[in-house]
Amino acid sequence: MTTIPQLLFGQAARSPDALAIKDGPLSLNYSELAEQVKIAAGIMVEAGLSHGDKFGIWAPNCAEWIIVALAGQSLGAVMVTLNTRYKGAEAADILRRSHCKMLFTVQGFLGHDYPAMLSGEDLPELREIIILRDADSAAPFADFMARPGTPISAPMVNDADVSDIIFTSGTTGAPKGAMTSHGQNVKVFESFTSAIGMNEADRYLIVNPFFHSFGYKAGWLACLVVGAAIYPLAVYDPKAVLEQIERDKITVMPGAPTIFQTLLSHEDLGKHDISSLRVATTGATTIPVDLIRRMHEDLGIDDVFSAYGMTESCGVITLCQKGDDFETIATTCGRPLPGTELRLVDDGGRDVAAGEEGEIWVRGFNVMQGYLDMPEATAETITEDGWLKTGDIGRADERGYIKITDRKKDMVIVGGFNVYPAEIEKTLLQHPNVTDAAVTGAPDERLGEVTHAHIVAKEGLTEEGFIAWCREAMANYKVPRGVSFHDSLPRNASGKVQKFRL
Repeated sequence: MTTIPQLLFGQAARSPDALAIKDGPLSLNYSELAEQVKIAAGIMVEAGLSHGDKFGIWAPNCAEWIIVALAGQSLGAVMVTLNTRYKGAEAADILRRSHCKMLFTVQGFLGHDYPAMLSGEDLPELREIIILRDADSAAPFADFMARPGTPISAPMVNDADVSDIIFTSGTTGAPKGAMTSHGQNVKVFESFTSAIGMNEADRYLIVNPFFHSFGYKAGWLACLVVGAAIYPLAVYDPKAVLEQIERDKITVMPGAPTIFQTLLSHEDLGKHDISSLRVATTGATTIPVDLIRRMHEDLGIDDVFSAYGMTESCGVITLCQKGDDFETIATTCGRPLPGTELRLVDDGGRDVAAGEEGEIWVRGFNVMQGYLDMPEATAETITEDGWLKTGDIGRADERGYIKITDRKKDMVIVGGFNVYPAEIEKTLLQHPNVTDAAVTGAPDERLGEVTHAHIVAKEGLTEEGFIAWCREAMANYKVPRGVSFHDSLPRNASGKVQKFRL
């Protein structure tokens, strides 16, 4: 096996002049990217970052994100990703619990001043905040790269070292940091890129955010595996994407189903030559069969793959195969990643009969190392013999293809983001006029699902005022899109809210 930075340095040795990253006017070949990473790593050493230390990145997709990620990982430091939609308190909680020493962030992205959002937060272990970009200017990063430091000559990391911690909310409402190692991530995405047929000639437009496994691991890490060109996209706009596919001859593009629906429905679709597109990966929500057909016929994509995964599995558990028919791609999430095992079990952990529904358990090199500083939660999620309990309910067909039929965990997927009602309910109860709260999912044509709040409140609270408060208190994708007011919430004998009645 190998490490994530060694993938980069290997590509730089084999194909130094091949395009590595194209981000607006910035263009780096693999040799140049490797040199930038070595310089940045030396500067991080000078700043006090060492093996095992944590560093955070709170920024949109950009070339600088990849450079600092690989630089820190080259030192054996552990990357912690932060959702760009977090509010200050949410980000501070992650930084505190992961003991981050350094934070790389931006100012001015979509009008947000991320450093200012942390003002007043207690972050005793955070030594420094480094700005990658100020609005659209890369000048702050140039200042960072000009700081003193001796460039490293080679990565100082082993494949068993933890490469990253990505926080995923738990059903208790407390975010949990899933730890994965260099070797397992490389192995997962060697298998993934082989399955979807990626190669060194590909030009990959990464729409999915880098703070998520889909944008980071199934995105730029997959490109490093095969030596493909990385095109980061900070903000999704369908017209701009159509123009970029044509201009840059993009060949691979991932995205939630809503991404492809907006391209198909855009009035300018017929005005652009997007025939270079050959591979797309999607997933996250139920996919209409007609969407897969139109991705082939109207977008001209040769191969569409649907997949299923979670942060705790390095992002991949199952994947459709090349040549699968439209219905299979739309209604299943494929077969287990080669070299891994999958079971469907009942509540007692016993295998269910063929064709029956059961909780999906997975075992293999894709299963995380555990949750950061949460041994009890780790033991609840991973059995003693290594099975990861996904909390998702599924059924296998005679080919071994898995169909997700339900979610054991009380989770809502909003535009591809996992949202746990317990976490939102905890926040809603902090409102001075709310005495009880429950959150459920509601269907939404654009996002698949959105959250809906059921609250018991004191007189005078309006839906508009309540939602406005929510927008200040939590990331936008968590904010309830609707509110129902109740005199009381239905509860069972043990006091648990009966959400099926809501």
